[in-house]
Amino acid sequence: MSQSRREPLADSGRAPAVPFRCQAFPERTAGVLLHITALPGSGPTGNLGAGARRFVDFLQASGFSWWQVCPLGPTGYGDSPYQALSVFAGNPYLLDLDDLAARKLITAGELSSLRRHGDECTDYSRLWNELRPILKIAAGRGAIVLAKDPAFQAYRSREAHWLTDWCRFSALREINGYAAPHTWAVKEASLEAQNEAAVLQFLFAEQWKALRIYARQRGVRLFGDEPIYVSSDGCDAKFSPHLFQLDAAGRPTAVAGVPPDYFAEDGQLWGNPLYRWERHAADDFAWWKSRVHHDLELFDAIRIDHFRGIHDYWSVPAGAPNARVGEWRAGPGLTFMQALGDLALVAEDLGLLSPGVELLRKAAKLPGMAVLQFGFGGELEQNPHYPPNIAANRIAYTGTHDNDTLAGWIKQVQPQELERLTALYGSMNNPALALAEVVLASPAIAAFIPVQDLLGLGAEARFNTPGNPQGNWAWRMSETQLDRLDSEAANWKQRLRAAQRLNA
Repeated sequence: MSQSRREPLADSGRAPAVPFRCQAFPERTAGVLLHITALPGSGPTGNLGAGARRFVDFLQASGFSWWQVCPLGPTGYGDSPYQALSVFAGNPYLLDLDDLAARKLITAGELSSLRRHGDECTDYSRLWNELRPILKIAAGRGAIVLAKDPAFQAYRSREAHWLTDWCRFSALREINGYAAPHTWAVKEASLEAQNEAAVLQFLFAEQWKALRIYARQRGVRLFGDEPIYVSSDGCDAKFSPHLFQLDAAGRPTAVAGVPPDYFAEDGQLWGNPLYRWERHAADDFAWWKSRVHHDLELFDAIRIDHFRGIHDYWSVPAGAPNARVGEWRAGPGLTFMQALGDLALVAEDLGLLSPGVELLRKAAKLPGMAVLQFGFGGELEQNPHYPPNIAANRIAYTGTHDNDTLAGWIKQVQPQELERLTALYGSMNNPALALAEVVLASPAIAAFIPVQDLLGLGAEARFNTPGNPQGNWAWRMSETQLDRLDSEAANWKQRLRAAQRLNA
């Protein structure tokens, strides 16, 4: 939704928004948030195949120009895409199994054994116990089939700067019984296991490339997420220990998190190793540049998760029971952002922020975020999420992957917040739909709506609850729900056009 001048909502009382330009979103636009695992389909979890292409078709038909996903890396303990075992590798669980069958890497019987049971959510124990062993078999077959394939060899050569370490890490992790890397007794892994890991990454890259081409041909761009931290049990900390605050055994001496906040009264103890920022600065942030440019080859834009950590970060002593005990320490700041350059980046600037975070974001010329669910608490005049305050230099959301759905939020929202919401918009017959339209009509440079809010789903469809280690990342859309989206595509297209006219 592109135009040179945008006006405020009729009831907001704002001055006209100043036009905002950025690399990530050169024109005003809108998209949908849905992680790959939550796609419908016949396999045990959402994947890069037919369900993904069908979702792209919905986005095209409904007028949405962007699809936002969570990080794509291989998940470990806890199944969180924000605790991936590598910042470079793709998650083999997301592979399109029908494509593997077409390549004769899995048999019809193996494919049948992995079919989705009704409308089941993603069962990570099933992925571990059933999908993982079949992927290993497929990788072994693929290592034979692809041994002399020029495309495979070119891929291994082109991506060697991270792929060699990942393949070794993956093989060592398997032979050491998937224990934490600092406990590994076996130091060498077979070439066979390393080749299998390379095959899975090649297949992921091929499938992702095909999906991106499919989306681009239909006018849909892909928006990724860059977790600021890495897993303490992952490849990055294991093979680049000098870049992290680790002891001689490879264990973190201090870990990441945030103090008590909206989501958790004890704070959030993430447990990720913290950076030795002085070591990164010494080589002009080469590791960071490599990962960001790698992701920008996969996506049209990426979000820097927990952008505050670039300005200052919460350091919690290793072994602390929660995140209450910690201290703020200075991050690399503008030096880091200048080293990255003018790229298609977005700052996730949510939560408790120090004044310097906003100054850093503006100096880096990055859009920030505004989340409607955060918009009705505190001092409204100072609240950037309050709908009348949403600025053009932000991306507006109804909620993120960490929020309840709109319908779930409305049912448990604090009385004062509900009173303020009602004062602004009156009684709403369909709050989820009405508030989605509010976000679309804001002057923000982009608006994103989680697919659960497009469907008007309740708290049962929440994707993640920060601070709660159980039951997350499992919700998955059914075929029936995607059918419903398809039937409503024309209505969403009309709503997007209305929002465009309002801000023209």
